[in-house]
Amino acid sequence: MNQSYFQAYLQQQKAAYDAIPLDTVERIIQLVKQCREEDRQLFAFGNGGSASNVSHFITDLGKSASDSMMARGEANRFRCISLNENLSWITALGNDYSYEDVYLRQLQNYARPGDLVITLSVSGSSPNVVKAVEWARTNGLITVALVGGKRGQVADLAHEVIVINETHYGRVEDAQMTICHMICYGFIEAYL
Repeated sequence: MNQSYFQAYLQQQKAAYDAIPLDTVERIIQLVKQCREEDRQLFAFGNGGSASNVSHFITDLGKSASDSMMARGEANRFRCISLNENLSWITALGNDYSYEDVYLRQLQNYARPGDLVITLSVSGSSPNVVKAVEWARTNGLITVALVGGKRGQVADLAHEVIVINETHYGRVEDAQMTICHMICYGFIEAYL
C-alpha cells in the first residue's frame, strides 16, 4: 500500500463526518436530555462493530455524563443500558426463540411507553434490530436509528434517523461513534 490509499480513506471519512446533520444530532440530544429529566430508561443495541459502539456509548453516558451532571447539581443520572451486553440472556433467547428476538424480548421485560431506544446499524436491515424498533414504536417508545447509506427498514421505522451516506462499514461505524461522542460530551462538557 502507499500513502494515496490512506489519503483517500481519510478524505472519504472526512466527507462522512461533514455530512452528519447537526440539527438531527441536536434533536437526539434533546430526546436524551428529556429521557434523563423524566427519569425514563434509555435502551441501546446493535450488532458486531455497532454493538461495540453501543457498549462504548452507554459506558460514556452512564458513567462520565452522569458523573459530570451530578457534579453540577443535576438531580438524575442516566438510566441507560446496552441490550447487547448480557451474553447469557442473548444466547438463551437466541436458542429458545430466535436470534431475531434477542433485543425485542429484553425490551418486553424492561421498556415502558416514553422510554428511549437508540440503535446503531450500518445496514439498517438486521432482523433483530428491525423487530425491536417495530415493537418499540408500536408500544409507545421513542426510537432513534443511526444507519449507513443503504438505510434499510429501520430508517423508515424510527422517529429520528441519521443516515451516514456511506456503505463502507468502518467509515459508517466511525461516524456513528462520533455522533455518540457528541451526545455524551454535550452533557459532559455542559453544552446543554
